[in-house]
Amino acid sequence: MLSLDHDQSLSKVMQLIKGESSFWINKNSLMGHKFEWAEEYFAVSVSESHLPRVREYIKNQEEHHRKKTWEDESDELMKTYGFDKFPG
Repeated sequence: MLSLDHDQSLSKVMQLIKGESSFWINKNSLMGHKFEWAEEYFAVSVSESHLPRVREYIKNQEEHHRKKTWEDESDELMKTYGFDKFPG
């Protein structure tokens, strides 16, 4: 979960997170190969009133994804909110 100030853009914050984390992973040889992030990422915004539900989801994510994969869940989310209609 990430909260942005009014002067921060999601793309810049993601660039920093991905860059710093991959540098740290590779510097500490945590993978058997060079770690690289995928170019794309997925983000959604939620109302502050939904934060307890989001926190609970994150807390139980491992167990939840034993029942439904991330791929299945993200496909379902995209279809539910009409994102499957975009080309590409």
